[in-house]
Amino acid sequence: MIDWVRGCQQQNPQAQAAFYNHYKRRFLGICRRYAHTTFEAEDIFQEAFIKVFKQIHQLKTPETVSIWIKSILIRTAIDYFRKNSAFYVYENAEEDTNLIESEADFSILDVLEKEQVLSIIMKMPEGYRLILNLYLIDGYEHAEIAEMLGISVGTSKSQLSRAKDYLRKQLHAIDLKKYENG
Repeated sequence: MIDWVRGCQQQNPQAQAAFYNHYKRRFLGICRRYAHTTFEAEDIFQEAFIKVFKQIHQLKTPETVSIWIKSILIRTAIDYFRKNSAFYVYENAEEDTNLIESEADFSILDVLEKEQVLSIIMKMPEGYRLILNLYLIDGYEHAEIAEMLGISVGTSKSQLSRAKDYLRKQLHAIDLKKYENG
């Protein structure tokens, strides 16, 4: 891996191709979580890798390349939606404290296939999906999300709460269908 990074820093086409193909298999899934379609995910991935190749000479520690690329992918996905969609979050939304969070509500996740969960996430309203991905899956804190998206911390928390409620309802519907068909 380190050899690929150094090769990319020297603009070696073979190293760039190997590097790109390795990370495409690995990171296209991240883009799919942020996109509505596979086409959008591939577009986000392409845009991100243009940035990666333009900036790779700045990478001082090749051992951290995966983390560095993931950060670029996520920020590119955010930029993509700012430019290309009706992306929004409810800026004046207050945190909904009436939503009850229960680990039991998500127990169905243990039996679902990854593609089923991804399908539900991809159908979420964009604001919900973006916050859910950033916080729950990619591990950003609400303050970081607020800064990245130009929203308040309260809005980030509210959107996460609403996203969890949406996900909970979709998972409940799947669970009910499982028993109805059984």
